[in-house]
Amino acid sequence: MTKFAQVVVDVPTLQTNRPYDYAIPAALTDTILPGMRVVVPFGKGGRRVQGFVTALTTQQHYDGDLKAIDTLVDLRPALNTELLQLSKWMADTTYSFWISCMQTMLPNVMRAKYEKAFRIQGTIPEQIRTEIFHNQAELLYSEDLSDQTLRTLSKLQQAGQLETVYHVKNRARVKTQTMVTTVLKNRAAFAAASAALRKNAAKQFELLAYLERHPETVPLKQAEDETKLSRAIFTAGAKKGWLELSQQEVYRDPTRDTQIEQTQPLQLTADQKTAVDAVVAASKNGSDRTFLLEGVTGSGKTEVYLQIMAAALAHGKTALMLVPEIALTPQMVNRVKGRFGDLVAVLHSGLSEGEKYDEWRRIERHEAKVVVGARSAVFAPLENLGVLIMDEEHESSYKQDESPRYHARDVAIWRGQYNHCPVLLGSATPSLESRARAQKGVYQLLRLPERINGQPLPQVTLIDMKAALRKNKNGNFSPQLLTALQGRLIKHEQSVLMLNRRGFSSFVMCRDCGFVLKCPNCDISLTLHMDTHSMRCHYCGHEEPIPQICPNCHSHKIRYYGTGTEKVEKELQELLPEARILRMDVDTTRKKGAHERILQQFGSKEADILLGTQMIAKGLDFPDVTLVGVINADTALGLPDFRASERTFQLLTQVSGRAGRANKEGKVIIQTFNPEHYAIQFAQRQDYEGFYRHEMQIRHRGNYSPYYYSDLVQVSHEDEGQAAKMMFEIANRIKPILSDQAIILGPTPRSIARINKKYYYQIVIKYKHEPRLHAKLEEILETTQTETRHGFQIVIDHEPQQFT
Repeated sequence: MTKFAQVVVDVPTLQTNRPYDYAIPAALTDTILPGMRVVVPFGKGGRRVQGFVTALTTQQHYDGDLKAIDTLVDLRPALNTELLQLSKWMADTTYSFWISCMQTMLPNVMRAKYEKAFRIQGTIPEQIRTEIFHNQAELLYSEDLSDQTLRTLSKLQQAGQLETVYHVKNRARVKTQTMVTTVLKNRAAFAAASAALRKNAAKQFELLAYLERHPETVPLKQAEDETKLSRAIFTAGAKKGWLELSQQEVYRDPTRDTQIEQTQPLQLTADQKTAVDAVVAASKNGSDRTFLLEGVTGSGKTEVYLQIMAAALAHGKTALMLVPEIALTPQMVNRVKGRFGDLVAVLHSGLSEGEKYDEWRRIERHEAKVVVGARSAVFAPLENLGVLIMDEEHESSYKQDESPRYHARDVAIWRGQYNHCPVLLGSATPSLESRARAQKGVYQLLRLPERINGQPLPQVTLIDMKAALRKNKNGNFSPQLLTALQGRLIKHEQSVLMLNRRGFSSFVMCRDCGFVLKCPNCDISLTLHMDTHSMRCHYCGHEEPIPQICPNCHSHKIRYYGTGTEKVEKELQELLPEARILRMDVDTTRKKGAHERILQQFGSKEADILLGTQMIAKGLDFPDVTLVGVINADTALGLPDFRASERTFQLLTQVSGRAGRANKEGKVIIQTFNPEHYAIQFAQRQDYEGFYRHEMQIRHRGNYSPYYYSDLVQVSHEDEGQAAKMMFEIANRIKPILSDQAIILGPTPRSIARINKKYYYQIVIKYKHEPRLHAKLEEILETTQTETRHGFQIVIDHEPQQFT
């Protein structure tokens, strides 16, 4: 029976946001399966694009003559049935293109690369064929082609002597190594080979001796190292029939240089056992229950995760674990690998493209049964899932801020329902949304109220910096914090310092005229970075030299204001010259493996103080850290975001939990200009339940999450008037379909109104139940699609994590 393939093509526009029918060539009839990538003709002019087969059908939906699939990219589906269904759900719920959702699930190297070429049609002048095409039938397009060459090609194309064609290149490449296999099988064969050699062929005699000692297959590189013989000698041996040289696929292992210590399961406390038993029972029974594990810092949540995963593996199932920060991944990977060895695969943005591709293939081939990774690891092609675990579930980094704007928690719960397995969300400071769902019984609440070592939570001291600065006008360190740091140095204990702002100074200002150096592309001041001797924009990446003279009044009174981790490091080194300091922020962790190297150095006690941004606040476990200092607790409090207090409380509580995790008593010093703020007060007491009750009252009065859902609609354009006009038009289209209970905020400019030369206007829709809203937003996306050609960008974000 004739089959047709439905293919979603790699053309991300709403007009193509659906499957197209393609004929299946006879040679591929029994080969093509849903989830495979294929190359298909699309549109006019010989264009070839990649696409995903979403279904096979015996019925043709298109009335005309169908184009046929060109070639297969995969020999087996790149997306299994589950991920195909998940991609469609994501596209519907995140207002995204279906093709974008499918590509998001795969390593970047599996996305198509397109090459444009000019192909000769008929006869062209011999000189052009020789000088431009070099006697080839095609010429690849390159930006290096001269204007004269492009004019010549354009004239030929207009005359019908050339056509433009597109080639689809698969960027995914496996890594191989050359292997040496001995062909000579017995002593007589070696003797005969030796007898045929000249007596002065010393290196060939050495090769024969080596092959006789190593009848097994070995890597050529190893054989070269062991014999000190060149590759040419082995090639000569292959020509003589002594050995065979072959290519063997090898995986790029992201943990190959890491020493991982094998561990055994620990004795559980009563609270830990209760949590493990509840989740394991759900996994055995095929229940898709969602659990919220609320455990204070140091309460042993990781051991709970490990024993739940072990139970899933024991029942022949697989396990997936997410962590929010790349900085947390090395420590968590070491713990999980220490328990499950080579069954573990790692997926996060710190890996090279080749490493990600190889880890993905290990999972897809069922060679890995446990996956640990950051946000995108939620799409790991694991089958027969037994449990999904999400550590530090409150973290905003689990929400993707570019299309498709999915939240990993929502995807994990969808996969739990599909696989009939439990989802475990863990945190010392759960998001208000998750905690409210647990209170209503939507999630099942599990608690770990005490630290695993029986030690109390560290004592937290608040320092009012208004008073401290009256005594020390310029410093970032109060006397109390400085004294505590000196005490740790004397006792050879370690300290962690957090300032959630990188760079040297927040801005540069002229003291004569008040001029502040701003980014030319964004409505934000440039940040001083002394390590690169430059002013840098943290939004668009613009960089320029540090000014010595005011560009406005030409005064020399340029001064640096505010502070960042780089400046604090310099000041700290002057105050404590004997201290060994490591800085961990975006600037010091750009290179591959930098997170792991810094944490390894600190864990090996090669440094006394770890100074960093929020990436050091969560999950890190170092037994000799007895002091945590927060340089400025107020960096997020003033942001125009209703979650500012929640994020401040979570960050302070999490970073406080890094102190006193072993047998030594911990101490926390928080410096703040707002010591009376409720978020800081609750953080000092490490009272999550008290903060939850207080913040929920404020959210209720303000009609915010978790009492209301919210959708953000945002328009951007290089012309501010055009952006505002379009935003008002969209708001007027939405208002008539909303009920009286819905609330619209705006249209207003974004808090930073211009970013990367574009002006942003937005509305926020808050609602409890609006059955017509989803369809209206999809309609707006579709009808405004043509506006993108005129420089508009329209974004719809369901449940945004940032309103700024």
